[in-house]
Amino acid sequence: MEQRVSLITLAVDDLDRAAAFYTAMGWTRAETPPGIVVFDLLGQSLGLYPRADLARDMGLSPDELGTGAMTLACNTRSRDQVQTLFDAAVSAGARVLKPPHDVFWGGHIAYVADPDGHIWELAWNPHAPLRQDGAFRWAGYPGAG
Repeated sequence: MEQRVSLITLAVDDLDRAAAFYTAMGWTRAETPPGIVVFDLLGQSLGLYPRADLARDMGLSPDELGTGAMTLACNTRSRDQVQTLFDAAVSAGARVLKPPHDVFWGGHIAYVADPDGHIWELAWNPHAPLRQDGAFRWAGYPGAG
C-alpha cells in the first residue's frame, strides 16, 4: 500500500449542520451528489457522511461505528494563527476542549470538537514549518519557514 490517506470520512448526525460548521471555518465544498459533503484539501479530501448511511455501507449498526479515539490536526503558519483558528472554530459552534496554550516541546496548541464530537488539534509547530503551499510534514521541509 502506498503511504498516503486519500479521503477521511467523518460520520455525522446532521449533514447540513456539519457542512455549515466547516463552511463557517472558511472551507469550500466540492461538487458532490446529494447525501455527502466533501471538502478538497491539500493532497486529500475530507468527507462528511450521515452516520446511518456509513454504517449501512459497512453492514453495521450505527452503534457499532464507535467514536474512534483520534484527532485531526490543522497546523498553522504562526503561533498567533492558533488563536485565530480557535476563535473561528468556537464561533462556528465548536466545543472547547482545551484553549490555546504553549506545550513542553515548544509549540502552541488548542483542542476543539466539531458539532459531532470529532476532535481537532489546532497547532503551531516551530520544528515543522509548513511548505509555502501549506503542506505539512513531520520534520518540516528544508528551507520552509
